[in-house]
Amino acid sequence: MKKFQILSKSLIHSQISIVGAGLGGLTLARVLHVNGIKSTVYEAEKSSTTRTQGGLLDIHEYNGQLGLKTAGLYEKFRQLILPGEDAKRVVDRFAKILLDKPSLNSTANPEVDRGELRQLLIESLPADVIKWGHKVTDITRLEAGQHQLEFTNGSSVISDLLIGADGAWSTVRPLLSSAKPTYSGTTFIETNLFDSNIASAEAIGSGTLMAVEPGKGILAHRYANGNVRSYIALNKSEEWINTIDFNGPWMGLKRLAEEFVGWAPQLRSLITESESEPVVRKIFALPINRQWKRMPGVTLLGDAAHLMSPFAGEGANLAIYDGAELGKAISANPSDIESALGEYERALFIRSQAAAEQTFRNHQQFFGPGAPKSVVALFSGR
Repeated sequence: MKKFQILSKSLIHSQISIVGAGLGGLTLARVLHVNGIKSTVYEAEKSSTTRTQGGLLDIHEYNGQLGLKTAGLYEKFRQLILPGEDAKRVVDRFAKILLDKPSLNSTANPEVDRGELRQLLIESLPADVIKWGHKVTDITRLEAGQHQLEFTNGSSVISDLLIGADGAWSTVRPLLSSAKPTYSGTTFIETNLFDSNIASAEAIGSGTLMAVEPGKGILAHRYANGNVRSYIALNKSEEWINTIDFNGPWMGLKRLAEEFVGWAPQLRSLITESESEPVVRKIFALPINRQWKRMPGVTLLGDAAHLMSPFAGEGANLAIYDGAELGKAISANPSDIESALGEYERALFIRSQAAAEQTFRNHQQFFGPGAPKSVVALFSGR
C-alpha cells in the first residue's frame, strides 16, 4: 500500500488521517501501527506538553482496558496504576460522612493519571506519526471519499480515510452530522491546593470526596502526594457563569464561595484557598440517541462521536475502546474500508447510546432533588 506521496511543497497525500491526538486518536494510531498500517495524527497543539491533561481516570475493565490490550499496552498501563486512589466519600454540606468506601485496590477500575496515559500512547508510536501544530481550518470533500484538510500553518493534505478524533468541538463532525453539543446546565470550576491544610485533607479522606446537594456540589480528589484538585459544581445558566470575572481569579472564587454559605469551613476552603487560577469547564453533551448516515471516507470516535457529561466516567474509556475497535476493523478488512467503517459505526451507536443514558441518569442523581442521598445510593449499589 502506498503510504505517502509528495504532491507539492505544502500538499501531501495521506492514506489514513486522524485529527486529534487525544486518547482515542492515539489508540487508533497505535492499533494500526501494530498491525503494520501507517497513519498520520494531526494535532492542533504544538507539543505534548502544551497544556495539562486533567486529573485521574478510572480505566474500566470492560472497555478502556480492553482497548489498551488490543493496543499491546496493557502491561505498561498497569505500571501507571495509582493504588489506593479509588477510595470514595460522600458527605453533606456540613461535612457529615454519609458514605465512606475505602480503596478496593481492584484491577476492575484502577485510577491512572490522564497525562501519563496519554504520554504512554505517544511514546508507543514512531516519532513521525504525530504532526504537532496542525490545527484544521477547513475540510473539503473530494471525489471517491477523499477529503482535503487545510491547516493554520499553511499546509494541506489529501486524505483517503479521515477520522475525527478531535473532541467536543470537532471540525470533522459537520461532514457527517449537523448535531452540536448543548450545555448540560452544569459548570465545573477547577481549583487546586498544592499543600492542603489538615482540615480539608481530613474532610476529603484518601481518595475522592463528593459533597453535594440539589443544584451544587464540591467534588475533590486528594492525591497520594497531598495535592488536592477540586471541581466546584453549579447548576447555573451559561449567562450566570459568564457574569463572574475570573480574570480577577480570587474575586471570582470569592463570588463562587457565596453560593456555598453555610457549608462546612473545611469544604469552603477548597474554593477560597485555591493556589491556582480557576479553570471554568462548562459541561456539554451531544444528543443521546444520535446516529449519522455512512459517508465514504470519514468517521468519528470519542467525544467527536458521542460527547457526554463525565458522571459515569465513560468518556475516556469509550474513546480508547473506539480507537481500538476502529483499528481492529480496518486491520481486519483493509481491502474494503467502507464495510469496516459500517461495522464499526453500528457497534459504536449501540454502546455510546447506552453509556450516554447511564451518564444522564447519574448526572441527575448528583445534583437532583434527592442529593446527597441519591449519590450515596449510586455508590453503595442501592
